[in-house]
Amino acid sequence: MTETPVDDRALPPALADIAAVEFDYDDGNGIDFEPYDAFDSAAETTDWLRNWTGNHELDGAAYRVFGQDGTGGLAALWCVRTGRPLVEQPVVFMGSEGACGVVAGTLSDFLWVLADGIGPMEAVEYDDHTGRPDPTLTSLAERHASTPRRSAQAIIADARAQFPTYVEDIDALCR
Repeated sequence: MTETPVDDRALPPALADIAAVEFDYDDGNGIDFEPYDAFDSAAETTDWLRNWTGNHELDGAAYRVFGQDGTGGLAALWCVRTGRPLVEQPVVFMGSEGACGVVAGTLSDFLWVLADGIGPMEAVEYDDHTGRPDPTLTSLAERHASTPRRSAQAIIADARAQFPTYVEDIDALCR
C-alpha cells in the first residue's frame, strides 16, 4: 500500500479559522495583521526570502507564510523542528523594514498571543506586550489551542529563549 504524503502546504484548521477573522488595526491600538486563506506557494516564499535577505542562494523551504502586516512584513511558520507537524513549529515575523523575530514557540501559543491582542508585528517590533484581550480570538484559541493559556508576554519571552540566535542567524544570511 502506498502512503499518502502529508500536504504541509494546507493551512492547519486553526490558521484557516484565523483567516476568517477580521482584524481591527484601530488606528494603531489594535492588531496590524492580515491573515491569508492559504499559505504562499513554495516559489513565492523562496522569492520573498531571497529579496528580504538579498541572498539569492536561499530557498524558502523552511517557511510557510500565512499572513502579513499593513506594510508587507510577513508572518510564517518556521519549519525548524524536523519531523514535527506544522502546528508544533514556531511562528516568526520578518518585517518590511528588516525587523525579525520569533513570536511563539508553536501555533497553539500563537493563538494565545493573538487572544491577548498582540499580532506578529507587534510581538517583534514593540517591547510592550500587554494587549487588549479579544473575545473572538480568545474563543478561537480556546477551540484550537493544545497549550494552556499564558500571557503574550510570557509566550514571546519563552519563544525567544527557545530560539535565542534566530535574529543573528537571519542577519548572517543577509547580503
